[in-house]
Amino acid sequence: MPEMMIEAADGGRFSAYVAKPAATPAGGLVVIQEIFGVNAVMRELCDWYASQGFLAVCPDLFWRQQPGVQLTDKTQEEWNQAFALMNGMDQDKAVEDLKAALAWVRGQDGCTGKAGSVGYCLGGRLAFLMATRSDADANVGYYGVGLEGLLGEADRIAKPLLLHIAENDKFSSPDKRDAVIDGVKGNRWVTAKVYPGMDHAFARPGGEHYDRDAADEANRLTVEFFRTHLG
Repeated sequence: MPEMMIEAADGGRFSAYVAKPAATPAGGLVVIQEIFGVNAVMRELCDWYASQGFLAVCPDLFWRQQPGVQLTDKTQEEWNQAFALMNGMDQDKAVEDLKAALAWVRGQDGCTGKAGSVGYCLGGRLAFLMATRSDADANVGYYGVGLEGLLGEADRIAKPLLLHIAENDKFSSPDKRDAVIDGVKGNRWVTAKVYPGMDHAFARPGGEHYDRDAADEANRLTVEFFRTHLG
């Protein structure tokens, strides 16, 4: 499908990749990018979620800095650019853009009106913030970065949230990992699953730390989770 344009709450418009399922109406999913932009990996993920029966939309969250970013994880130059874009992002505004995308997908003829979010890396962090700051019906975060710093908002979570946590995440530490697990374990809406021996981005096909078995398990649980809560 061609990219769509979505109105931002504070003015301006941003692009979003959309993938439609074979059968509608369907639950909606806002797929939240990694630090590499809406690249081939994110578009393929949207297509995969559509194949699983969801109406998927992946908004460009770097549009305020540089629209249309599509980087890979294959060169140091691209990593440097990706980190610069992440560090330059206003994450509060990014959450507002995600909420706009959520409202957009809910308003589509092919959507049931129920919609959630699923994010990876930076997107995993933003999925946590969607759980604390939006009315998304369900949210999933894959190896979200810096979640230990967001635990002050955890008591706002009142819709189902599934966290996929890499035991040996190179962008975290055992203390930070355990702080996240301890910080959400009292909330009945939150499920935190740790993947033993896994490193960051274990579910990114073609990535340095990709693990097919762990990725397949996480993806199966994610689809079951969304079918339950967006059905």
